[in-house]
Amino acid sequence: MLDDPRTVRITGDDTAAVFRRADDVDAEERPDDYRGRPVPEAYVWCNLTSGNSARALWLLLLPFMVVNLAHWMRPTTHDRARTVRLYGLLVRLAGLTLTVLLVAAACEVALDLAAWQCAGTPACAERNSWLGFLSPTVSDAGWWSHPGRRLALAAVVPAALTGLLWYLSRRTWSAYESQQPMSRDTEPDEESGGTSLGRPGFWYGRRLVARLRAAHTAAGLLTVAAAVGSAAARFDRGPGGPALLDTLGWLLDAALVACAVVVVWVVCRRGRSENRLDQELDEHLVRRLPLAALVLLALALVYAGWDRPGWRSTGRLPGDPTFGAIAFFQGLLVIVLAVVAHVLHRTRPDPRAAMRGLGGPAVVMLACALGGVMSGGVAQRVADWLNGTGVAIAGPPVLLTWQASVIPPLLVLLLALCGWLAWRAWLLRRTELGTVELDYAGEPRDPARTRRIASTRAMATLTDRAPLFVAVTSTATLLLGAGALVGALTDETPSEAAEGAYAFVHGAAETAQALGSWLIGFGFILFVTWGRRAYKDASARRTIGILWDVGTFWPRAAHPFAPPCYAERAVPDLTWRMATWTRAEDGRRLVISGHSQGSVLAAAAAWQLTPADRKRVALLTYGSPLERLYGRWFPAHFGPAALASLHAEVDCWRNLFRVTDPIGGPVRLPGSCTPTVDREPLKDPLAYGRTPAHPLPAPILGHGDYQADPAFAQERQRLLKRLRPEVPAQRPESDMQS
Repeated sequence: MLDDPRTVRITGDDTAAVFRRADDVDAEERPDDYRGRPVPEAYVWCNLTSGNSARALWLLLLPFMVVNLAHWMRPTTHDRARTVRLYGLLVRLAGLTLTVLLVAAACEVALDLAAWQCAGTPACAERNSWLGFLSPTVSDAGWWSHPGRRLALAAVVPAALTGLLWYLSRRTWSAYESQQPMSRDTEPDEESGGTSLGRPGFWYGRRLVARLRAAHTAAGLLTVAAAVGSAAARFDRGPGGPALLDTLGWLLDAALVACAVVVVWVVCRRGRSENRLDQELDEHLVRRLPLAALVLLALALVYAGWDRPGWRSTGRLPGDPTFGAIAFFQGLLVIVLAVVAHVLHRTRPDPRAAMRGLGGPAVVMLACALGGVMSGGVAQRVADWLNGTGVAIAGPPVLLTWQASVIPPLLVLLLALCGWLAWRAWLLRRTELGTVELDYAGEPRDPARTRRIASTRAMATLTDRAPLFVAVTSTATLLLGAGALVGALTDETPSEAAEGAYAFVHGAAETAQALGSWLIGFGFILFVTWGRRAYKDASARRTIGILWDVGTFWPRAAHPFAPPCYAERAVPDLTWRMATWTRAEDGRRLVISGHSQGSVLAAAAAWQLTPADRKRVALLTYGSPLERLYGRWFPAHFGPAALASLHAEVDCWRNLFRVTDPIGGPVRLPGSCTPTVDREPLKDPLAYGRTPAHPLPAPILGHGDYQADPAFAQERQRLLKRLRPEVPAQRPESDMQS
């Protein structure tokens, strides 16, 4: 970025820092040498998203990250504070169900499949010798072979998973999100603008994250306690069950329900505090709620491990009602959330908003589906691994089999949609062939070159079709999930339920069941393989880092176990650097230029400045997704009103884009905003054929290397000249890396 191999870090650390060229380190001490020219700086933040190899493990937190995104996708609204709070509450509840689903899946694997079914089946226990000490037959009725004690021992796995999630959330908060933004007083001429990103407490959500972390940790521990205690309580309430243990079971259930009510209350009670820098912490709640859940878990383990003569493990643990209740509640939340989002969208319709404001509910549905696929995939693979050849165990709950069976028809639908999108892109490519010839008029014709340029332009437009793809996927997932839930009520797998039907129907059910199980297993293996490769391969980690660029830009407002928000470190870094520079006594100003996600960070940091500081800043963005992606998917924060307010509050803003860029695009400010922000689309490639300036074929750059275009230097110089008349001393240019 600095076009010099000799760079020096002037502030920051190994995670994120500001660099200068070695010759510019002491620029402030030599003002005469920099009179009339800028001091370039580069803010490097890539280690926040693609640093060490441990980041690859964040793939396991993908459903949590997706549901957290939905919180920020609410439509733009006006005077609907209660409805906005209801929207956030529903998303937080959806995030809570994902935590319960993940821990329930771990309970299914450890408690049901391993400790209950396999250890209770002699043939399975003999085949898996590591479970022999839990088997009454193999261990000759050893102490651990009692069903309750087997469950208590296996409960260590989901409990440890919950503890790991708590630890990671707490540790990543300290490493990434504990940077306090620059505190400031509201100035008389400051307006709220069209976004909340400029509020003093927006990038510091410590209090909410701590509350949610306590609630979700408690929810995970309570899920484990319920899974262990319910099996013992079912035996105690049967004919001839011990009366004392039956009473203790009811008391334990009442305590679990009471603690669960408190967890839900904590999740629903409080949202984010953004109007001020909230440094308070609900210490009693944060400490005592997980501790209370841990105590209840310990009591449940003791209760289940009590000796019960005649208790044998047969069939499955009662997991179907649990997974069915989670799936039903998630679907209900999505439907109610869609109604709320529609009401918000109607108050201030935005024609550019993705899916007419329903992007948030659709993404919540995808997060729930992703969590279901991941949990079901683990259960299916572990069941197949334990079952082996010729060994019969009941396997996972019937609902998981039904959910796996709806994957093939969903894939068929998505393949058809992809085919339709490809056909539309092919039609657009035919149109672009003529446009390319007009853009490079007078050049010798090269049909192959023209086709490549036209194809790149057509493929770049597929980004704008993402709302359609998400809408179809989420709607189909909701309907197919409802069908799977109804089918599971039969307590039979799809192939068993289709027995006696037409041969075609029975064959289709068997095929869908077998293919779905294979696909879900293949997807799980592919997911683990991708994570393992990213763990070892830096280039693969950078690819995953692109996913985190968008997914972890937003604070953890809906799920505390989501990957950490790097912007809660990067935005305060940039704000401090920009504010300290512009407030210098010698009247300094700056041009901050940002590429791709860097332009989003630049806008967020500019909003955090005071109005007086913003007037000393010029903005240069290129390959920017500010309107094309963020404006459409996050309209309440990057909608037309927000971008128009940013344009009015900074000194000047210019934006560069290409029609071959699948990510960046024009800003499209509403009305007659002057001066204009968008420059006409840059030519890509710079030269159609060979020229004296390009003796070799010029590459099609797409989203990258905007600095190679002469327009970049022209616009940068234009902004510097605009700032120069009032600034006799040095003028810096601040660049950001994406």
